[in-house]
Amino acid sequence: MAEILAVSEALERALALLRDGDVVAIPTETVYGLAGDATNGIGVARIFETKGRPRFNPLIAHVADMAMAERIALFDPLSKKLALAFWPGPLTLVLPQRTGNGIHPLVTAGLDTIALRMPRGFGGELIARLGRPLAAPSANSSGKISATTAQAVAADLGARIKLVVDGGATPVGLESTIVKAEGERLRLLRPGGIAAEDIEAAIGMELLRGGAAGVEAPGMLASHYAPDAAMRLNAGTVGEGEALLGFGIRRAEGWRHAAAFLNLSETGDLREAASNLFAYMQVLDSSGARIIAVEPVPFDGLGEAINDRLSRAASPRDNILAAT
Repeated sequence: MAEILAVSEALERALALLRDGDVVAIPTETVYGLAGDATNGIGVARIFETKGRPRFNPLIAHVADMAMAERIALFDPLSKKLALAFWPGPLTLVLPQRTGNGIHPLVTAGLDTIALRMPRGFGGELIARLGRPLAAPSANSSGKISATTAQAVAADLGARIKLVVDGGATPVGLESTIVKAEGERLRLLRPGGIAAEDIEAAIGMELLRGGAAGVEAPGMLASHYAPDAAMRLNAGTVGEGEALLGFGIRRAEGWRHAAAFLNLSETGDLREAASNLFAYMQVLDSSGARIIAVEPVPFDGLGEAINDRLSRAASPRDNILAAT
């Protein structure tokens, strides 16, 4: 099983593994990431192998500062403005690659663009010490619920990796928001830990949605973030034997008879709901219920990202197989 070390004890051990072309599970502000040196083909291949991730699905490269980011990608004015406004933080920018940037081709899955993010905390410190970007998708088996605690990582991947760095529960609880510049406009590729409204306020224009072709960035597969149980969304009633994932103060009919019940936020706080989403899905999935009914969650603010994850979790599982 993987060794679990607190962030205060883990830096040198993590650096040694990464320099040897190995992978390390690390905390970020969004979810736990499975990190490998983005310039090392062996390390990047180990990410795909450990997760069982299809290799057409690109990875996010994480950087320590703007200087590192600009050595990797070409920034247009809109993307630069967003980077200065939201980095470090839960925003990923899809940008044209700079020639000779050293990023291994597996990271970008053959695309001429690259997804970049600058994380806070331990991840940023680790990248700065390594001196190279880290590819770091969520630290979970491909298509399954993202991990927001070190214990969740160890339960899923512990037999396949050597180190999990324990930074406690992740504060955001959802993966990063991904946007891509298209001329003078920006397109939202994946809602996430920064609400679309906040991005729109920073750039003074609406984000484009929909219409993007194929997999341009991580997290765009139709079926993703899935528990073993089936998911039933916008539930107004609870069926026999179903677990219930609630939101706010209004309950689905028959909720007292649910096999298990957790409320994402009793007060209807979307930030609290986002932080709890994956952990509560895991708890309800372990209850033995074959179906998790989910009460409606509003779409405003972070609700857009929450509903995105729920809809992908509820999507037919054969979508993953079809995509491969």
